[in-house]
Amino acid sequence: MLPRLGNAAHIVGGEMTYRCLGNDTYEFTLLVYRDCQSQGAQFDSFGGGLPGTVTIFNGNSIFADVLLDAPIIEDIPPNLSNPCLTIPDDVCVESGRYTFTRELPRSDLSYTVTYQRCCRNGTINNIFLPGSTGSTYTIELTPFAQETCNNSPVYNDFPEIIICSNEPLIFDHSATDPEGDQLVYSFCSPFEGGGLNGTNGMGQSTDLNGVAPNPDAPPPYNDVNFVAPNFTSQFPLGGEPRITIDPSTGLITGTPLINGQYVVGVCVEEFRNGVLLSTVQRDFQFNVESCIAAVRADIVEDVLLGDRSFLVNVCGQDGFQFQNQSIELSNIDEFFWDFNTGPNGEIERFEDFDPFVVFPDTGQFMGVLVLNPGEICGDTAEIFVNVFPDIVADFDLDFDTCVIGPVTFSDSSFTGADMITDWDWNLDDGEFSSEQNPVILYDVPGIKDISLIVVDENNCESRMDTSFNWSPIPSEVLVQPTSFIACAPGGSVTFNNLTSPIDSTYDVLWNFGDGGTSTEISPTHEFTNVGTFNVSVRIISPFDCEISETFNNFISIRQGPTADFTFGPDLITNLNPQVFFTDQSSSDVVNWQWDFSGQGASRDQNPSFIFRDSGLQEIVLLVTAENGCVDTAFATVDVVPFDSFFLPNAFTPNNDDRNDTYQGVGTLENISDFNMKIWDRWGELIFETNSQFIGWNGQKNNAGPDLPNGVYVVLVTYESARDGQRQLKAYATLIR
Repeated sequence: MLPRLGNAAHIVGGEMTYRCLGNDTYEFTLLVYRDCQSQGAQFDSFGGGLPGTVTIFNGNSIFADVLLDAPIIEDIPPNLSNPCLTIPDDVCVESGRYTFTRELPRSDLSYTVTYQRCCRNGTINNIFLPGSTGSTYTIELTPFAQETCNNSPVYNDFPEIIICSNEPLIFDHSATDPEGDQLVYSFCSPFEGGGLNGTNGMGQSTDLNGVAPNPDAPPPYNDVNFVAPNFTSQFPLGGEPRITIDPSTGLITGTPLINGQYVVGVCVEEFRNGVLLSTVQRDFQFNVESCIAAVRADIVEDVLLGDRSFLVNVCGQDGFQFQNQSIELSNIDEFFWDFNTGPNGEIERFEDFDPFVVFPDTGQFMGVLVLNPGEICGDTAEIFVNVFPDIVADFDLDFDTCVIGPVTFSDSSFTGADMITDWDWNLDDGEFSSEQNPVILYDVPGIKDISLIVVDENNCESRMDTSFNWSPIPSEVLVQPTSFIACAPGGSVTFNNLTSPIDSTYDVLWNFGDGGTSTEISPTHEFTNVGTFNVSVRIISPFDCEISETFNNFISIRQGPTADFTFGPDLITNLNPQVFFTDQSSSDVVNWQWDFSGQGASRDQNPSFIFRDSGLQEIVLLVTAENGCVDTAFATVDVVPFDSFFLPNAFTPNNDDRNDTYQGVGTLENISDFNMKIWDRWGELIFETNSQFIGWNGQKNNAGPDLPNGVYVVLVTYESARDGQRQLKAYATLIR
């Protein structure tokens, strides 16, 4: 792979190692791993992105500050140990390799070489606030390591970028030490470092809490905050059983169970003759994802017995069509099915994708579906088939088509097994039953859709569906009129038919006793003649069964009064709004109820009323006769809006509170769209108003200097309430 320079994204991990070059000179290697799918900063470097720095401490004092050149960037390809799993394509990791040398004079204190950077992926699951948590990659050069010109261990491989949930993980996380020192491996906590300063207008990016501290913080360093107790530094992926690392070999093993992104720290301690020389801490991110098997044998089953183990139940059939839903089809080169269906239990092979298999009898049979036989990425499904006797759902029903009564359902289902165990009836109208022979009395007539599902001891089932018409004749006729007494003319009565059961499929024939008829279930009839009437109704069911009833002297129709009135005077205006009303109703009226356009009411026979508003006023008179019948009369009163407007010919604006303004007089309230303009004799407009209540005070625009005595031209236009637009012209003489 050719090295390249480019952009990186959020931090995935990192580590630092060193190599002794002699003469107290050391070469340090910093590896930073970043997620190239997210959006973030460039790799730090002097001259690109943020200035990348490494700080060297002697003890806790700064010894040197190293500016990093641009790193060599390489992709880290996903590498699954199982070649038969297809990994998702949404994970991408790249490394940035920084190398620098520095002479470090021997010291009784340790040198600590540190690089800090924020931030980690915000989607990490096992630490708190990962999106604002940075990283510290550091290594200690102990006095013993300086004395011996030691080389730190170097990890052999980077962990797999993706590990598959519910699949065994085996990864060799071992390191190589040039001097052959003893190496001890363990899970350990990654360190925090840096923060969000320098983003979104917050602080400086080079602060200790910045995204790229410069100088970096001295030791000791804080551990990241794991989401305990589910996750700890020793158990970073959680779950049971735990992922473990062998302290002697560095082998990481286990089966990850929960999808997500997890921060993991691995430390390798280097010992020589029992003395600790160095600790190389690697901080990285495991991405646990659901991986797709390149080839997986699968069928449509009744019961999933286990991984790649299926149970199919066949009820009442000699043969069965298996449905193959194996994946991925593009990776399947060869397949076959084997079943022990031969005459003496011999194996029969089928090579159709969805084979139809004929079974010799009832009983249990076994088979397999084999994909890519003999290849690395093959798979096998184990199939168990139960062939059970047939089951048939059946039933009869019985009811009287004319008389209201229950419907009896009689089960006549059959099974070749020992017994039927369950009956599931859907009897329509929200009625259900688990009885073998249910009895139902319906409330509503009509077509009933019935289904029965029966299940036998083998869990085989069968279904029967049918429909029938339940429309018996009612046992009695019930009618409730809206009134037993009505008034002519216009005596309308609605006959509410409370008879049950009936619906639109029944024929209903009404005779109202005055020659009128109807076929509606609940009709409304208008009686025009005075008298007492017999009402009869006849009901015929869809099966031609019938019932009838005559209600003698059922409805009484009385003669109603006649409402009428006059009013005056002939001209009614807002200046004289009182109106006098004179009753002209028939002589049998004993009660009067007046409504004056919602502005007032009266019970007098001949009232008067003063209207508050002009315009059209709706008058209603409701009269009641001695026999209780009523009638209503309506009329419209027009209250004419009157307006007048007059202009004076002179005014004296001398502030004596007499005739100081020039304005019109009259009935001004009913005027709209008013405009008055005044010009001097040279044609200059000196005053204008749109209000009939504002006059001219003798000054220009009522705000300038006093204008001289003289004659001024006036033009007024306005909209009259009834007469439309009007225009007045006049001359105004100003006298001081």
